[in-house]
Amino acid sequence: MSAAIQPEDVLKFWLDETGPEGWYTPSDGLDEEIRNRFASSLEAAQKSELGMWLTYPNGALAYIILTDQFPRNMFRNDGQAFRSDRMALCAAKTAISKDWDLKVHEPARQFFYMPLMHSENLCDQERCIRLMKERLPQTGAGNLLHARAHREVIRQFGRFPYRNEALQRKNTPSEQSYVSAGGYGQTVQQLQAAG
Repeated sequence: MSAAIQPEDVLKFWLDETGPEGWYTPSDGLDEEIRNRFASSLEAAQKSELGMWLTYPNGALAYIILTDQFPRNMFRNDGQAFRSDRMALCAAKTAISKDWDLKVHEPARQFFYMPLMHSENLCDQERCIRLMKERLPQTGAGNLLHARAHREVIRQFGRFPYRNEALQRKNTPSEQSYVSAGGYGQTVQQLQAAG
């Protein structure tokens, strides 16, 4: 039963065992381990059974990681990867409004802002950039580049074209051209070149 998993288990696994080396490097082994260890916990969150996690900073952080980061590993290239994004976004906005993000040290603090970066809403994108500039002084540089790239994509298309296939959305001609020309990676390169 998912009740066996506590917020501390999520944080220990993601922050200590996986760490920065594994957070943004695709790995079939890591994806499988997350599925095996946390699928039932994600299901519990999606059934609104983990509300107690949202009553304190570390619990909220674990909830956000569980509903924002883990699905991207569990369901890579599948629409289910984005199914709990709204839950993560709501939890993140609530936690940030209480300054709970500031009670967590960098680099773990970045995960309070990732649901904003993953949102297909320009206001969320702008807020993500502001928060990373203001609240991630030590580790925000790399994250800020990617936040700017996400914002640029939303400015241009209003959504992330590279999610369209997984979400069974039809590409517009301009989105198809973008994806064919390198998509997100190209956006990052253009921002790096522009300084």
